Amino acid sequence: MATNRRHSEDFVTPVRRILVGLVVFALFATFLVWRIDSPRVERFRAQVVDALVPNMEWALVPVTKVAGLIEGFQSYARLAEQNQELRRELQQMKAWKEAALQLEQENAKLLDLNNVRLDARLSYVTGVVLTDSGSPFRQSVLLNVGARDGLVDGWAAMDGLGLVGRISGVGQQTARVILLTDSSSRIPVTIQPSGQVALLHGDNSDGPPLEFIENAEEVRPGDRVISSGDGGVFPAGLLVGEVIRGADRRLRVRLAADYERLNFLRVLRSHPGEVVTGAGALMVMNPVLAPVAENVPPDTTEADGGAEADQ
Repeated sequence: MATNRRHSEDFVTPVRRILVGLVVFALFATFLVWRIDSPRVERFRAQVVDALVPNMEWALVPVTKVAGLIEGFQSYARLAEQNQELRRELQQMKAWKEAALQLEQENAKLLDLNNVRLDARLSYVTGVVLTDSGSPFRQSVLLNVGARDGLVDGWAAMDGLGLVGRISGVGQQTARVILLTDSSSRIPVTIQPSGQVALLHGDNSDGPPLEFIENAEEVRPGDRVISSGDGGVFPAGLLVGEVIRGADRRLRVRLAADYERLNFLRVLRSHPGEVVTGAGALMVMNPVLAPVAENVPPDTTEADGGAEADQ
């Protein structure tokens, strides 16, 4: 048995070497034939390609099928992603539809009030936001309009959607606008539909908090926030944003103005405020503590004195 195994091993080894040599020789010969630059060899190569390639289609079928399956799985994955995106967009469209219906109802109510005369003095001037080189305020921008355009400190500045801030510092050709998000910004607001009055306090964040709310239990996320007009700084009814619940569980405001694209701002020309020239204008005399003689009409005193003289 051992002798037979040795003979078989001695037979397999030379055959294996011969086959490997033939394969190497065939590959080397194919390489040489494919590298020879000759018209005859070129015609030979063309004949070989014409003879072998059509007969090799059966070998390419599995590769083609596998490539088709891979493309099919990729297309199914893309369709699934598009389906999820369409579902999200459908949910957003439903929310926008509800908002559009509410705005349509509100517009219909306002059309019924077409006899209301708007204040013609509440006009505006539009300015371009310039590059800010720095200021004591962390949240502020510069406008290319100033005293030459009639701007006054305290006027409200808005973009196309809502209130942005107020004028604080007016030059001849420029003016600075303190944004509602600045820590030095304080504006009185009204929360609709509950009618609660609060103070919007900037804290250098995208969602400034609401403070000093009369009854916080009546305020819900999604309520509309507008300027109240208290103090006479801002006109009443300017859109500020909507109420949200912050990560710290405080009631905050998602501002309606697009702070990422502040290219143009409209400065509202508000009513001129009352100027106090002296402290005496704020003093009111108490008529109870005033002398009695000063309250007596002069005609009555003279008449009484004449009557006593006659007696």
